[in-house]
This record gives sequence, C-alpha cells and structure tokens, in this order.
Amino acid sequence: MRTPKITFIGAGSTIFVKNILGDVFHKPALKNANIALMDIDEVRLEESQIVVSKLMESAGANGHITCHLNQKEALQDADFVVVAFQIGGYEPCTVTDFDVCKRHGLEQTIADTLGPGGIMRSLRTIPHLWQICEDMTDVCPNATMLNYVNPMAMNTWAMYEKYPHIKQVGLCHSVQGTAEELARDLDIDYRDLRFTCAGINHMAYYLTLEKKTADGEYINFYPEMLAAFERGDVPKPGLHHNGRCVNLVRYEMFKKLGYFVTESSEHFSEYTPYFIKPNRPDLIERYKVPLDEYPKRCVEQIASWKQDLEAFKTADKIEVKESHEYASTIMNAIWTGIPSVIYGNVKNDGLIDNLPQGCCVEVACLVDANGIQPTKVGKIPNHLAALMQTNVNVQTLLTEAILTENRDRIYHAAMLDPHTAAVLGIEEIYALVDDLIEAHQGWLPAWCHQESHQ
Repeated sequence: MRTPKITFIGAGSTIFVKNILGDVFHKPALKNANIALMDIDEVRLEESQIVVSKLMESAGANGHITCHLNQKEALQDADFVVVAFQIGGYEPCTVTDFDVCKRHGLEQTIADTLGPGGIMRSLRTIPHLWQICEDMTDVCPNATMLNYVNPMAMNTWAMYEKYPHIKQVGLCHSVQGTAEELARDLDIDYRDLRFTCAGINHMAYYLTLEKKTADGEYINFYPEMLAAFERGDVPKPGLHHNGRCVNLVRYEMFKKLGYFVTESSEHFSEYTPYFIKPNRPDLIERYKVPLDEYPKRCVEQIASWKQDLEAFKTADKIEVKESHEYASTIMNAIWTGIPSVIYGNVKNDGLIDNLPQGCCVEVACLVDANGIQPTKVGKIPNHLAALMQTNVNVQTLLTEAILTENRDRIYHAAMLDPHTAAVLGIEEIYALVDDLIEAHQGWLPAWCHQESHQ
C-alpha cells in the first residue's frame, strides 16, 4: 500500500514540526509517511532533520526523510502540504512592526492578525503563499494544503481568490485550545464539554457551550462560567501562557456579550477599540493587557530553543504527547476515509448568513476521503456579527489591495482598523503607513512602494 508524502514548508520551525509530526507518527495509517522538510535556512533545516529522525525512530516509523532548500522539489508528488513560516522573522520585521507603530503612538500586543502589524505581515507573506500555490499547481495539484501562517484570514482569503483550484484550509488551535482552557479554569474534564462555534479567525464565538452532567444530560455551561467570573474564581492564575497573560479581557467581553470568544485576551485586546488607549494606563492595569507581548515571547522562545536543541541532540529518543493541532486529524481522515470534524478557515460560501459572502470564516468542517467540507451555520447573533464585521472590513480591503496591487487600499485598511482608529487621526494613520512601507524596503511587493493614487 502506498504511503502518503507530507511536505513541510517552513521546516525550520522545529518545535512546530516536532508537534505536528509527533501527531502524525501516532496515527497508524500515517506512521510510515515519507517526510519532505523544506526551509530557506540550511542550519535550521538540519536541526529539524535531527529532531524528526529521532522522533521517527522513537515511534518505530519506517518512512523516509528528505531535506530541501528548493520548494518545488520538496513539493513534488506531495499528498499533504503543511505551511508554517514567518516572512521577515522576529528580526527585522516583527521588531519593525512594533517599533514604527510605537513611534507613532500606537501600542500593540501581538500584531500578527489585524492592525498595522497584521497588515504588514500579510503584505510580506501572501506573495510567498501564492508561490506555493503556483508550485503545487505544477507538481502536486491534488495535494491538500494545511496553512498555519498568520494573518490567517487574509492569507487564506487571498489564496482561495487567486487559486480557487488549490485544496487548502487555514488552521488555528484557538477553538479547541480555548475549550480545553475553560475546562481547566472550571475544573471539569474537557471531554465533558460539547460546543458549536463559528465566526472569523481569532474572533469566533462558542454559540453553544454545554457540560455533561452526572446523569449523562448536557446543560448550558455559560451560567456557571459567568457566576465563577463574578465571584472572582476565574480566570485562574498559572493556567495560561505566562504570568503576563491573565485573560481578563475575554471574560469581560463574555460578561458584556453573553458569548465567549476563542482567541486569547492578549490577541483580542487589539482587535477592538476598548482596551488599549493613550493616556489610559488604568485600562492596561485593570485588564492586565500585556503590551509588546509577542516580541517578548520571541526573545524567550529563541533562548529556550537553544537549550531544547542541545537536549534533542544528545537524546537517544524523543517522545511527544499528542497535541491538539488538527493537521494529523485531517490527513488521517482524508487518507483513510474515516470521518472527523475540525474547525477550519474557509470561504464563506453560504456558511454564515450575516457575514459577507466570500469573506474568510471559521466553521466546523467534516473531513473524510472527499476532503474538507465546511458545514453551514446560518445566522449568528447580530451583535457578534457586527463586531466581526469591524475586522472583516480590514481583511476585505487588504485582500483587495494585494489582489489588485492598489496601494490606496492599504491606507484604507489601516483607517478602518478598530484599534488604530481609536488612537490615531486620519493623517496620523497615513503617516504611519508611509513609514511602515518605507521601513519594509525589500520585504514587500514592488507595487507597495509605488506612489499612491491619492
């Protein structure tokens, strides 16, 4: 029986590769898959090869590993393509996104999804994703792309607009990850939760969230969550990413909206105009908003990776627990035909009635031998759709900007960003975008540097 070929683009992300392929090697049907690792950084590629080789040996897998600096070569005859990279890296591009915005008076927390940081990241990233689509069209047209690259909504949208024939889904762990987090907060077994969820990436909401009772019935979990928050029992310290990220923003929004959002407080705080304002340190303190969180994580991860790598090099075996990432679940369902359900980012083709058709939405998807099949949600609560629309506006304009090579739309996307518009005036926003484009010389498409029509 033929074994699948899995190509990993951005294989220098060694920890992520380890987690995804650790999951793959737990699946009997995928265990002996052939793995093609591709990255432009030869040193990081070699590091990943060491880890994956030991991981494969520890799992008793018999597949082959190949390493590639050439993307098209790595993609040849692939069945699955996992994409996880960051164009421009922490230095220089992430540092640029934060430093330039800060000089203009705009503070950020993560800056990878929306706002000026998300806009610049998408402009850096989408051309490279398009090149993957071009290469897949040539050498593996039937492969399924599993895209983990942020900004998820804009990246996914730009790919299905320009390359509708490519089978692809945008993947995030916020839906399942937040459900697990809520179970820990409330001291219940995650397996006793069931939910339905829908929205856009990093702003999907649990439309229903239920807990299994001792007699096997399911009851609404939201009243218990709200009561725990009002008593001060949640969020619990020590359960979240680090001590800087306390998760108060999401619980406060839950109290106001009646539904819990999937993405973390440090992300969500910069998708809305409420929590990060100049001369309002009281808001930062009250909601424990971790400004500059992403750069801090980058520095910490770089330091910890050096220690991890030495441990991996000297270890005889590398054992990993299964993660909650969807990649191996999708591959297994497509390869074996055994159905599964995941949450994916896909085109809104009649899936959510009160979000724009054609925008990128995050919904439950059935996966089997027929591929990834999104499920229809219908209408979501209007106040949730209205909040999502503020983010979709930015995604719409940025996607239009890059599809039509229209520099004006970059400014318009920034103008309509909720956080940016709450802090800066129109002329200040234009000046910020000008400086960001200038600072990204060599990282953006050439048309971004051409004079605006206005």
